[in-house]
Amino acid sequence: MLKNNLLNRSNKEQLIHAINLEQFERTTCSFYKYINIKDLNNIRNQLYARFIEINILGRIYIAREGINAQVSVPSTNWDRFIEILESFTEFKKIHIKSAVMHSKYSFIKLIVRVKNKIVADGLKDDLVISPNEETYLSATEFNEAMKDPNSIVVDMRNYYESEVGHFDNAICPDADTFKDILPLVKKMLNSKKKNKLLLYCTGGIRCEKASAYLKYHNFEDVNQLQGGIISYTQQVKEKNLECKFKGKNFVFDSRMGEKITDDIISKCHQCEAPSNRHTNCNNQACHILFIQCEQCDISFKNCCSKECSEIADKPLDEQRVLRKDPSIAAPLRKYQKGTKPRLKNLINRRSKEQLNI
Repeated sequence: MLKNNLLNRSNKEQLIHAINLEQFERTTCSFYKYINIKDLNNIRNQLYARFIEINILGRIYIAREGINAQVSVPSTNWDRFIEILESFTEFKKIHIKSAVMHSKYSFIKLIVRVKNKIVADGLKDDLVISPNEETYLSATEFNEAMKDPNSIVVDMRNYYESEVGHFDNAICPDADTFKDILPLVKKMLNSKKKNKLLLYCTGGIRCEKASAYLKYHNFEDVNQLQGGIISYTQQVKEKNLECKFKGKNFVFDSRMGEKITDDIISKCHQCEAPSNRHTNCNNQACHILFIQCEQCDISFKNCCSKECSEIADKPLDEQRVLRKDPSIAAPLRKYQKGTKPRLKNLINRRSKEQLNI
């Protein structure tokens, strides 16, 4: 197959139009597996070619250490999807987690990429990931373990994820990325190496690596929530358990979140009204991720400031010209390479008059 056929070059408008024409339901799901993969490019190309044939959308990363995927599958093609995965020796009996909430628009295209790692950990040496069933906790076991006064619950997700939802009394590291979280958690818990650690994340993949990392650094009793928040929520519903996770589960697709409980534990970054609604600034020269209530969405036209809303209102051609003007674009580019700035911090550094908030 020609290389050009292994990439989707349609623009966003074309992709959304195609989804709007669909007459079937979609199931959003995720899966991962730590396993040695040798022929990366060949497997990447096969996955793309076979998945695109059955209209699967989403994001799949493969690396020497394994596979990490979040995809949207036409419900009518679910069995075929499983058959394709099972046809690869590396992906047999892979555990697939269905999303808590489904959306037709969770993904609009298929991306399959070869990466250095399936989870960016910032570590120079590869950790040996050795799954241990004894340290995997079900929802029932996790709830019970939380009652132990010797237990410490640790959120292994980024700050903007735990900001809108987390477990009762969990330690939520104030970190932008997973590679920042690992050394931070090690430092925070350095005097607690004999305590029972209860790790959790969205679907389990980060906890696999975090568990290996902490065990390597001599933490004695490291456990993880099997299947993460996604599986926990499903088990809570199926078994009628007490839900100890409060708020919303942040997800890395167009939904940006799944409501687990009705609790709203976060605030709008602009007016500080209760809100758990994540959005990206509609000014593409900015595109900062922040929490915005519905009223501020209207007032600022889905932007982080009046300044950005004025630019987002301009015709696209004019916006592109402005992005090339350093005197205009530079102050609006709140992102710096490798960082995820926080609107609250920006407001503190610059006056509200400057941001017109």
